[in-house]
Amino acid sequence: MRPKAVITGATKGIGRAVAFKLVQEGYDLAVCSRNQQDLEDLKQELHRLNPVSEVWIRTCDVSKPEQVKAWCGELSAHWSKLEILVNNAGLFYPGSVLTEPDEALPHQLGVNLYSAYHFTRSLIPLIRRNASGHIFNLCSIASKTAYGNGGAYTISKFAVYGFSQCLREELKPTDIKVTAVLPGATWSDSWKDSGHDPEEMIRPEDIAELIWTCSRLSKVAVVEELVVRPQGGDL
Repeated sequence: MRPKAVITGATKGIGRAVAFKLVQEGYDLAVCSRNQQDLEDLKQELHRLNPVSEVWIRTCDVSKPEQVKAWCGELSAHWSKLEILVNNAGLFYPGSVLTEPDEALPHQLGVNLYSAYHFTRSLIPLIRRNASGHIFNLCSIASKTAYGNGGAYTISKFAVYGFSQCLREELKPTDIKVTAVLPGATWSDSWKDSGHDPEEMIRPEDIAELIWTCSRLSKVAVVEELVVRPQGGDL
């Protein structure tokens, strides 16, 4: 039976690169996005790469816990185990803590933190059935260092990092690993109008390769946090 992985926010950026890497390595995937057409397009591309692997797609607004729980419930009825969970879905709106709209914090917490929280809680029974597994939580350099115009985004990413640390502590007695991934500037569509050169940034494929490598270590070794910056430093 092929190993199985869930990737949230899989149609763009790091999530997309991880999807391609895991399908290339023979995994079945379950992926989500809010846009059905984006999911269909991704599924076709992945099947061209590996027509054997299953790519299970369902739309989900990850900011809504009821949709996350329904998505996970449907998958749990379809799959009997899960090896890798990549909590990748994320959202960035620039702004100042003192002047950003009131909804900036709850909205970014909903996508960046609560989605990881609810996907993990809903899917941990599948991972436990496998007796081992690996949970990757996409944090950010902003999870450790505040920066100008980061506002609610930075707060939410500090929270994701805290969630990952708590989860790691709770799962130490098990064979389920937890890794916090803290990338610096990584090229994606959200950077298109930034004025920065893509060549200055980390490639999403770099993060995908590192996640894959971390997942392949022996059962007695875990990378607790993975900090990756552009060679030239933070942008």
